Amino acid sequence: MCCKLPRIPALDKPAGVWCRYCRPGVGCNNYDQRPQMCRDFFCQWIENASLPDYWKPEISKIILTHFPRTGFLYAQVDPARPDAWKAPKLLADLQRWATQMLAQRRHVVVFVNDDATLIMPDQSVPMGRMRPGEGFAIKTTYRNRKPVYEVSRA
Repeated sequence: MCCKLPRIPALDKPAGVWCRYCRPGVGCNNYDQRPQMCRDFFCQWIENASLPDYWKPEISKIILTHFPRTGFLYAQVDPARPDAWKAPKLLADLQRWATQMLAQRRHVVVFVNDDATLIMPDQSVPMGRMRPGEGFAIKTTYRNRKPVYEVSRA
């Protein structure tokens, strides 16, 4: 999935299509000459041994990454399975992480190609076409002593 889901500018590879150097199930046939972006990439499945097996990218059809500039968690979803992130276990994890990260002003964003959905503790907010690094603002109000989140593009 890491050879399919991310956009790789150095290879003119758009998000959601297999890299021309990838042999699915085998690996990169250009490994020694792969771009720096590929060399530096490690998904959370590799970095975080505590993730359950159902998060393995071949199973979930999702790669989880931390965006270094913001600390946001990005879930990049295989466009062949755009609703994969809505599976009950996966969505429950995404919402739990969103709850934990919200206090640190960090967020969980699901991408299917460039179509983004912001995961909040109690809802999923469609954001439309968005690239990593583009902004949004969250306003918190309270109704019946419970937080209500209003999201807008910045």
